[in-house]
Parts: sequence; structure tokens; C-alpha cells
Amino acid sequence: MRSVKFLVAAGAASLLSSAAFAADIAMPPPAYAPAPVVEDFGGWYLRGDIGFSNQRVGRLNNADDATFTTQTQSNGFNTAGIFGLGVGYKVNNWFRADITGEYRGNSQFFGKTEITYPGGIGTNTYHGTKNEWVVLGNAYVDLGTWWCMTPFIGAGVGGARVAINNFTDVGLANNGNGAEPSIAYGDSVAKWNLAWAVHAGVAYKVTPNFTVELAYRYLDMGDGLTGDLRPFDGPSTRVNPMTFKNITSHDLKLGVRWDLSSPQVYAPPLMRKG
Repeated sequence: MRSVKFLVAAGAASLLSSAAFAADIAMPPPAYAPAPVVEDFGGWYLRGDIGFSNQRVGRLNNADDATFTTQTQSNGFNTAGIFGLGVGYKVNNWFRADITGEYRGNSQFFGKTEITYPGGIGTNTYHGTKNEWVVLGNAYVDLGTWWCMTPFIGAGVGGARVAINNFTDVGLANNGNGAEPSIAYGDSVAKWNLAWAVHAGVAYKVTPNFTVELAYRYLDMGDGLTGDLRPFDGPSTRVNPMTFKNITSHDLKLGVRWDLSSPQVYAPPLMRKG
């Protein structure tokens, strides 16, 4: 009798074990899907820039140049500050574009011309200040990202409002009868020119929404112009403005970009019991 009970109990235990094993096979434990890879797609951004300029001018031209036999010039500007704002759009991982507006602060100008003319020789010394407003449409190509750093190149085109102010021309002529000094003034004039630029730099992504960049820019701003030069002791009816030919600048800028797009947020799938 005991053996029969033992066989019945063993059979029941075997059936229960088989049922539990079958249930384990039919109902595996839930598996969580891996988090999707978040791609860096495009979006709007704001930008701000500060920097300083290293400016050049090709030469100074004046209506009186035709009366000179020879002329040698040396001209230069002091460094000036750059302050800019802009808005842009990042199309994808490698291409973006923006529109920027900037003010370029007053830069002191110093120039000197040594001339030879029929009957004598002379020297002209120039002083003045220059500032600009520059508006550019820019396009950039990002060249890849390593350790959150992205080198880039770019180009831009737009307009530059070049203002020449407080221009003076101090001349010292020697006609064989001793030195004859003269002083002439040019009224302040501002003019708009076509401007273009090329960019190169590197950007560092501090957070998904904040990027810092260090950039070099070559900027061509066209010509500057003064009013007609007049002597210090009275008005002049001559048409003889001074033209600053081919003003260019090598700029170094530190910029920041704020990404306005909302970053993608991963949420785990909802798990239900029952």
C-alpha cells in the first residue's frame, strides 16, 4: 500500500515539474529594448561673437595724385573691437547657415605719403578714424567631430557700411624757398559696399544646446571715402575727396551658439502586469 502511495506522489510531482517547465518556456521574462541612437539633426540657433581686427588699406587715392611725379605711401590702422549677433539654421550634421550683423569699433588711422612734384618735394601725414556695420549671409561646412570638437570652413557675402571720420591731411612742401606747411580737413562720410568673407575655425560642444567656437575670418569691405578736402583757413570748391582703396581685415573671433531645438528624450516602454 505504501508503495502505491509513493508511486502516486512521485507521479504528481513529476507532472507538476513538467507543467512548470512548460510554463517557463511559454512565458519568458520580459526584455527591455535598447535605447535608440539619437541623431544630431538640424535646428535653429542663435549666436553671439566678440573679437578684434587687424585691418589693412591698399592705398589712399586723391584727385591731386595726377600732379605728382612719384608717390610712396605707408598706411595702417590700430586694432578695433568686433561685436556681433546672428541667427542660423543647422540643416544636418555637416551643413549650417546663418545671418550675422556686427559693429566694428573705431580704429585709429595713421598714414604718410612722400611725394615728388614739379618744383619741389613734400610729405603728407594723415590721421582719422574708421568704423563699420557689417551684415553677412554665411554658409559653413562642418568637417567631422572628434572629442566634441568640430573644425569647420565657410564663406559669406553681404554689405559693409564703412565710415571715415575726423580726417586730417597735414602737408609739408619744400619748393626751394623753405617749408610751406598746410592743413586740410575732410568731412565724415559713410558708404555701403559689397562685402565678402571666408571663415575657418573649430567649435566645441559644451552641452547638447551650447557650443563655443574660435574662428579666423578674412573680410573684404570695399572702399572708404572722406568728404572733399578743404584748407583750415576757409572753404574749398574743389572736388578732391580721399578714397581708402580696398579695406580688408584679418579677424580673430570667439563665438557662442545656442541651439533652440528641443533635444530628443528617450522614455522606456510602458510595462503592464496581468
